[in-house]
Amino acid sequence: MSLILALDFGGTKLAAAIADANSQEWLSYQRCLSPADANGSTDLDIMRSLIHSLLQEVKPMAIGVSFGGPVDANTGTIRLSHHVPGWENIPLQKLLADEYGVSVGVDNDANVAALGEYRYGAGVGYDSLFYITVSTGVGGGWILNGKPWRGANGMAGEIGHMVVDPAGPMCLCGKRGCVERLASGPYMALDVREVLMNEPQRRRGRGGEILRGLVEGNLKLITGKIVSEAAMQGDELAQEILHRSAWALGVGIGNVANLMNPQRFVLGGSVTKAGEGFWRVIRQVARETALPEINFEVVPAGLGDDAPLWGAVALALDTVETIVR
Repeated sequence: MSLILALDFGGTKLAAAIADANSQEWLSYQRCLSPADANGSTDLDIMRSLIHSLLQEVKPMAIGVSFGGPVDANTGTIRLSHHVPGWENIPLQKLLADEYGVSVGVDNDANVAALGEYRYGAGVGYDSLFYITVSTGVGGGWILNGKPWRGANGMAGEIGHMVVDPAGPMCLCGKRGCVERLASGPYMALDVREVLMNEPQRRRGRGGEILRGLVEGNLKLITGKIVSEAAMQGDELAQEILHRSAWALGVGIGNVANLMNPQRFVLGGSVTKAGEGFWRVIRQVARETALPEINFEVVPAGLGDDAPLWGAVALALDTVETIVR
């Protein structure tokens, strides 16, 4: 049996899994939350612990890594993490290759998830797709003519920082009205909290009451998931924020369709579980934004939350094939 070790360094979670290179089934799988005060060093220590628990001294054939931040895929060097400090210019590929003595592939989570969906999920049978993850942040990954496309400096696919509302709120990146600023889970939660704290009179009745109930009045506990749950239960404020999120994604998708004309847009991440109303708005706005003669589909990820891990399997297998060639 040829074992592949797949690792996922997410913005708020760490996951590791082992798969047989010849079978699409996890042999073993572990996931844990990254601590609130995490840094690059603590994340690496936690991941090493997960790896040790999974491998039990067995050597894998190769390692694939999905990382939630900019990566130089040619060298496997982490440029930085927008959510966890201490990852600046860390040569993760070299560290893991030296430590475990096998070939290692490292890329950012959206590129890796795109590869996973192309090989094993909603992209099977398609030559071109754009994968979009909507969770802690918003990122994108390309498959063009059956191959990953990363751009000149590995930064292709950053739909999260496409500006769709120049007069919108300020994003962490320094621009206003980015897709990520309007659509990601943490930013939706932030905007809901600000409204509930600053405009209590406007939020009487159903607007905000369901939200408050779900967190028992502790607004600090509001997350993107809570916003989605409240929206599905009929909370008007949550629905308003979620509609804006879907609108931003739809505008971004429609513009990308005009520019690159992929066959499919595959959406994954926690925010995409917000219900059929969310998807309806995305598809409608994307269709209205794109030229009428451009054909494309907007579909959910076939692999769900495991898209980055299965992409890491594909990435690891690609490194082995490269060495063989």
